[in-house]
Amino acid sequence: MRTSRKAKRIRRHYSRMHKSGGLNLVSLMDIFTLLVFFLMVNSSDVKVMQNTAKVPLPESTVEQEAIESLTVQVTSSAILVQGTEVARLEGIESSDTYISGLSDELSLRRTRWSTLPEEGLEVTILAGRETDYRLLRKVMQTCVDEQYRRVKLAVEGAVRNG
Repeated sequence: MRTSRKAKRIRRHYSRMHKSGGLNLVSLMDIFTLLVFFLMVNSSDVKVMQNTAKVPLPESTVEQEAIESLTVQVTSSAILVQGTEVARLEGIESSDTYISGLSDELSLRRTRWSTLPEEGLEVTILAGRETDYRLLRKVMQTCVDEQYRRVKLAVEGAVRNG
């Protein structure tokens, strides 16, 4: 016996509506693409200075967020520039006014600049609370002598909103 066209249409419609649904990958990929772009754009707002030497920074309130610059770390045993040791503290004489290893490294990094800004280059010094002021003064003087005149001291604290 032959089935009518109406019966065929009903059977086709019934089988199409009652089979298991598939996953629409296009919509899913669009959502993940938007999520990736959102995370990429918003992740650049965080300013975290690397403190690999575990230097306990002094606490303070800061007026503005940190800007990335050349970093000089003063630890209990050495002086590091961008994480590379340039001088040992036991080799520094008390009568010295500058630190030779730090001076050499800063001079090398200064030569990478084609023209120096009139106000000098920028450097951030990370030194612990227990750091002797005479040593800190030598580090700052060495930076100033090598044309790194915009010296900033890193502190730990929250940004104060006006």
